[in-house]
Amino acid sequence: MADEDTKTDEDRDEDAEGEDGEGEGKKKLGLKKLILFVGVPVLVLIIGGGAAAFFLLKPSPNAEGAEGEDADKDKKDKKEKEKKKKDKDKDKGKDGEPGALVMKEGPDGIMFVTMPDILVNIQSNDGRPTFLKLKLTLEAPNEDVAYALEPILPRVSDLFMSFLRELRTDDLAGSEGSLRLRMELLRRVNLALEDEGKVNAVLIEEMLVQ
Repeated sequence: MADEDTKTDEDRDEDAEGEDGEGEGKKKLGLKKLILFVGVPVLVLIIGGGAAAFFLLKPSPNAEGAEGEDADKDKKDKKEKEKKKKDKDKDKGKDGEPGALVMKEGPDGIMFVTMPDILVNIQSNDGRPTFLKLKLTLEAPNEDVAYALEPILPRVSDLFMSFLRELRTDDLAGSEGSLRLRMELLRRVNLALEDEGKVNAVLIEEMLVQ
C-alpha cells in the first residue's frame, strides 16, 4: 500500500499506458493469427480451384490432334466417295446394262459417249423388210455436256428413230450418205440438248443394213 501511495500521478499514467500497450499487442497478435488461420486456407482453395479449372478446361493436345485427324479422314473419305461415284458414272453401261450410256474420257477433256445400239426398220426399194443397225458415239466437248446427255437420252433416241424410219437404203449409200446421216443426227441431238451445250460430232462406229 505504501508503494501505491508513494506513486505519483505520472507513475500511474505510465503503468496504465504499459497495460494498454500490452493489451493492444495481444489483440494485434490474435488478429494476425485469425487472418493466418482463415486467410491461408481460403487462398489455398482459390489457387487450387483455379489450377483445377485450368487443367480441366484446357483442351488436350491429343484431343486436338484426334479432331484434326478425324476431320482430315472425313474429307478424304468424301473425296474418295465422289471419285468412285464419278468413275461409276463414267463406266455406266460398261457391262452391257440396257439403255445406258458408256462414257470414256478423251484428250483435252473431250468425252466420248456411246449410245445403246439402235435397231430400226427402214424402207427398201423392192419392198422387202429391211433393218438398220447403228452403233453411235457422241463426241462431247466436256463432262458437263456428256452428263447432260443421260437424262435426255429418251428424247434423243426418239428423234433419231423418227428420222431413221423415213430413210431408204439408197440414202445410206456411199460416203456422201454416211456424211449426211451424221450431220442429221448431230442436228437432232443438239436440238434435244437445248441450252445444255452442243455435241461436237456424231461418230458411226458400226452401221449394218440387212
